[in-house]
Amino acid sequence: MSAMKDLVEYIAKALADDPSQVHVSEIEGETSLILELRVGPEDMGRIIGKGGRTANAMRTLVRVLAAKQGKRVTLEIV
Repeated sequence: MSAMKDLVEYIAKALADDPSQVHVSEIEGETSLILELRVGPEDMGRIIGKGGRTANAMRTLVRVLAAKQGKRVTLEIV
């Protein structure tokens, strides 16, 4: 499951002004996985994007990757 965590971290670090504040943690269940993305307060707008477009795009990418592995994934931006 590390591939999804790495993907989210890579995208978030590329978007953030301060990549050192980007942290992704995994909470794993039997059939599902929750990825928590934490960024600095000044980068929150960049990660979410206009109308949530950037966040929804990341969620879509992670969902597609998870579907190939037969799991359900939720991306939460904290």
